[in-house]
Amino acid sequence: MAGGDEHSGFEDQDAEIRQVDALNRLASVPAYSSGEAVRHATRKEADLLVVGHELARTESLGEALVLISRLADGELPLCGQAMFRTDREFLRCVCQIGLCDNEGEAFRLPLDGDHPAIQVIRTGRPVLLTSPQEYRERFPSAWALADRPGTEAWAFLPLVTYGRLTGVWLAVFDAPLPGIKDVGAFLMTVARLLGQSIERAYDGQADHALSQGLRSSMDRVGPGLPGLTVAARYVPTGGGLMVGGDWFDSIVLPSGRLGVVIGDVQGHDVQAAGLMSQLRTAIHAYAAEGHGPDAVLARASRFLASLGENRFATCIYLEADPASGTLRIARAGHPHPVLRLPDGTCLLKHVRGGLPLGLELGEDDYPVSVMTLRENEILMLCTDGLIESGGHDMYSGWLRVRGALEPGTAGDIDGLADRLMNAVVAPHPPQDGSGPSSFTEDDIALLLLRRDPAGSSVDPAGRSLRLTLEQDQAHGLADARIELRGLLHDWAYSEHVDTALLLASELLGNVLIHTEHSAVLRAHISGVEERRHLRIEVTDRSDEVPHRRAPGELSSSGRGLVLLDLLAHRWNVRPEPDGKTVWFELDENGSTGP
Repeated sequence: MAGGDEHSGFEDQDAEIRQVDALNRLASVPAYSSGEAVRHATRKEADLLVVGHELARTESLGEALVLISRLADGELPLCGQAMFRTDREFLRCVCQIGLCDNEGEAFRLPLDGDHPAIQVIRTGRPVLLTSPQEYRERFPSAWALADRPGTEAWAFLPLVTYGRLTGVWLAVFDAPLPGIKDVGAFLMTVARLLGQSIERAYDGQADHALSQGLRSSMDRVGPGLPGLTVAARYVPTGGGLMVGGDWFDSIVLPSGRLGVVIGDVQGHDVQAAGLMSQLRTAIHAYAAEGHGPDAVLARASRFLASLGENRFATCIYLEADPASGTLRIARAGHPHPVLRLPDGTCLLKHVRGGLPLGLELGEDDYPVSVMTLRENEILMLCTDGLIESGGHDMYSGWLRVRGALEPGTAGDIDGLADRLMNAVVAPHPPQDGSGPSSFTEDDIALLLLRRDPAGSSVDPAGRSLRLTLEQDQAHGLADARIELRGLLHDWAYSEHVDTALLLASELLGNVLIHTEHSAVLRAHISGVEERRHLRIEVTDRSDEVPHRRAPGELSSSGRGLVLLDLLAHRWNVRPEPDGKTVWFELDENGSTGP
């Protein structure tokens, strides 16, 4: 605003004292007795406190002036108000109450004119006019704008916002002011509260404009590519912003693949939304340049750190090949994705990951995990708000998500997305405090990626799981057991599930211990419920074929084939052109054990 630093002397203590003294000249009636003055001051302070609290919640200038008008009474005969702001050339009335419409419109005066409000802008000091005669004598050229019957006094006070003189508040009185104790301090307090309300109103408008623009972009996601369909949903935080730090995006890459990203910038405020917008744009640009998932996240981490905002972000970025269904996934501190099989079974897919973006710890290694998305399988990516909203933790939230994602068919991917959001988001939290609420304390971003069937239908009764464990991923055995247990979540006999986990762990462990190659596990369930068959295969590239041994009581190895003999319904070793496969089968209606 106009006014410059030369007018910020309003903040100087001596100048403030002079303003208070000048305002006190408005009192034209002898002061109250001491007892009356105390009671009156207490009441006015209480009124001002109430109005101040309500000013803190106003969203417009008009609402602020209406609130201030509630202070009017016999001792403060306030009959009209106006608020002025300046641009480079003019003083403009931006809001008024209690004045004629033509009076408000008349305040479009050049800054080199002679008017009390312009003098406030020039000097940073209030202009106080205690009678029509004083107004007419001091500002003859401006008197015509204020001349109306019944107006007896005027106070033009500087408005300070963002630490600078940015406007003027006009208070108009229809009677001489009685002798209010500290009337000057009272009116200056009102002006300060009004200045703070202006800051919040303009900040709120800026935040709203930013949020509205970002939200419009969040409501759109690319349609995917032939063979891959994308559905996405976004719900902002319950805190009131239209958008926060969560985002998603889909990018058609130069290679013909589809890039998919979801992320969450720390915080739920407008600063988080601004950082999100920058980071989203940066990742889109890095991906469009053709960088792989690990390089995209490494560059994004350095970009976020370079902004100097001391905030981090979690993220998953993947490349999807529509022809083969191959996904190459890099993860930066983000929740793991979820795989929905064609029959509705949902598995939490554990993918390797690095640190969140922007931590500046000198570690920007984001390993790439590879998996294959089969026809009618859906990969769900989400931010933690989808899982943890309503007082849920990661476990109970995951059960809620799984319950909403399993029903329905893969063909209705938009219906799946809507059902997920309806299960998590409710208009209001429960009033009786019973159970966790579904109120969104955090943003929620959801993205579903489906591999479309290529003409032929997929058997909905079959389930398949495929994962790879590298030599440096011994800890991945636990993740493999979790995913395999999820595949068997409705198996009729729990002892079969334990048997399958034990035998699969033995086979995977043997590869990691006795070879120098990775282990590939494939699990498939076929058949009808209660008469299904489970087949698990573990393949490695070593030509060494395992042999049955008789391990001693204290032996730490050699038990795998013995366990297969005892517990599996069928098993064998199959040589491959490059390596071998050990497989076993379990029947749901069969018994295990010796």
